[in-house]
Amino acid sequence: MLKEKLPLPADPELAAHAGYNARESWRMFEIMSEFVSATERLGEIRPAVSMFGSARTPADHPYYGLTERIARQLSDAGFSVISGGGPGIMEAANKGAYFGKSPSVGLNIQLPHEQHDNPYQDISQSFTHFFARKVMFVKFASAYVVMPGGFGTMDELMEALTLVQTGKTRKIPIILVHEPFWRGLLDWFRVTLVNEGMIGAEDMDLIKVIDQPEEVVRAIFDHYEKRGFEPSAREREIQLYL
Repeated sequence: MLKEKLPLPADPELAAHAGYNARESWRMFEIMSEFVSATERLGEIRPAVSMFGSARTPADHPYYGLTERIARQLSDAGFSVISGGGPGIMEAANKGAYFGKSPSVGLNIQLPHEQHDNPYQDISQSFTHFFARKVMFVKFASAYVVMPGGFGTMDELMEALTLVQTGKTRKIPIILVHEPFWRGLLDWFRVTLVNEGMIGAEDMDLIKVIDQPEEVVRAIFDHYEKRGFEPSAREREIQLYL
């Protein structure tokens, strides 16, 4: 007698599981639609700078004001400013750009808590999936400006460093703002990661630490002084496979 290798779907539990698998497969189209919609909507915002930082920073905190000033200077210098579209540092980034000369862009994510859209967005794009949103932060950015933040901020920072280090995206300025906040992490990079051979000493050159808004803008212009902001044909090809 032949043994049935696959369970019969008559069992209600198995039928429910099969239904879940079907839903999961169809979600591929939702993911595709997020990529298509965001790519078409954001196609004209270059040059742009992606800014990151804590959602929990109140409006009266010095980090909020510093972020707003940096974003305003970037906007007035001709950069669209991209943030996560939520509260805290994200709001400060959008607010600074919103009252500047260039577009303020919010890439909003649907979360069970903490995230709500801020009102300072010229372009607002919503995502259900973190990974689709993260691709857009990198794909359209000429630079990363990273303010103090928590796990989400660290995630975006490590993502950018990994993509640049491995050649999966072009080399862009990755700027950390407020040196005292980042000092411990950078010391750990040098003392532990470099000394134990987990990264190369040259990988530390991927990071700049800058505290003044005007110096942030100057560092980005200096990086592109000899090449322009638009990705080359080769860089565009690389970014297709982020």
